[in-house]
Amino acid sequence: MPRYALLILPAFNRVYGESSIRLTMSELAVFSDRALAGRVPASEETTIGGVPYVTFETSEPLAGPDVALLSNLSSVYALFGLEGDLLRPLTMRPLDRLSSDLITIQKYAGKTNEHFTKLLLNVTALAGDKGLGGRLAVLDPLCGRGTTLNQALMYGCDASGIDVDGKDFEAYTGFIKTWLRNKRLKHTAETVPVRRERALVGRRLNVTFGLSKESVKAGDVQHLSVVNADTLKSREFFKPRSFDVLAADAPYGVQHGSKGGAGLSRSPLELLRQAVPVWAELLRPGGAMGIAWNTYGGKSSELAKILVAAGLDVMDYPDFEHWVDQAIVRDIIVARKPS
Repeated sequence: MPRYALLILPAFNRVYGESSIRLTMSELAVFSDRALAGRVPASEETTIGGVPYVTFETSEPLAGPDVALLSNLSSVYALFGLEGDLLRPLTMRPLDRLSSDLITIQKYAGKTNEHFTKLLLNVTALAGDKGLGGRLAVLDPLCGRGTTLNQALMYGCDASGIDVDGKDFEAYTGFIKTWLRNKRLKHTAETVPVRRERALVGRRLNVTFGLSKESVKAGDVQHLSVVNADTLKSREFFKPRSFDVLAADAPYGVQHGSKGGAGLSRSPLELLRQAVPVWAELLRPGGAMGIAWNTYGGKSSELAKILVAAGLDVMDYPDFEHWVDQAIVRDIIVARKPS
């Protein structure tokens, strides 16, 4: 059987790096089940030349489209075919169409690890009918300073977000406008007030851009929309059944706090009990919702009940639980909306 080896991208975050091999194996299992017809039945950690790799066998050789798909694994650095003791490099063709500094340039306290953000987006998109690739419409209903939005844009998707924190909204607005100007991408960007019955209910950033003047003229453009408002009011800003993917990194309680009348809370479950039914209305049939949360604030079984009550089918995915710090053990749960 053909054998392959994945070299893991070094993580700037030491703690996440310690989990990256195991998380890559879990992510690879999702890629196999959802996009490769189960042709990667198992994987393992193998040390080659003193360096750890994720190795696996396939029932048949990987074709070009398979290699291109695996090029998007969140922590992959290089992919090799194993031929005896030799590593044969395979040409990587990731979906990324923008400069990587869109993801890496922002540095601030509480920023989610970029590798993990990509992992969450990957496994959520793969749960949906459209899979990974193409012009997906992605929503982050707790978007903060836009890490998930930026990864969606990297993939060529249209991205939307909502967050109640005005400072985060202003920081991301300033960042993305500056980035687009510095990259000299043809674009329009405006921040407008949103009113209902003459009352101000939020602010909205609307961005349209293309990779070149020619692409803009041809209509090959991406859209970004970010709203500064309460996520529980998402239906006031976005149309129902308008998103293929919804990916959210829920408040961790200790680090960020769940905003609301009760003040800081360790548990994200109360927020999710209120928000998930609203978010589910925004998903298209066949779309998928992925949520990362701190397991100290609630069990996966409790979160699964919330998703099922909103009419979603919870996916039987591998264990993505991993240690972040003494107050946070993070996990992922993914559910899809029936077609």
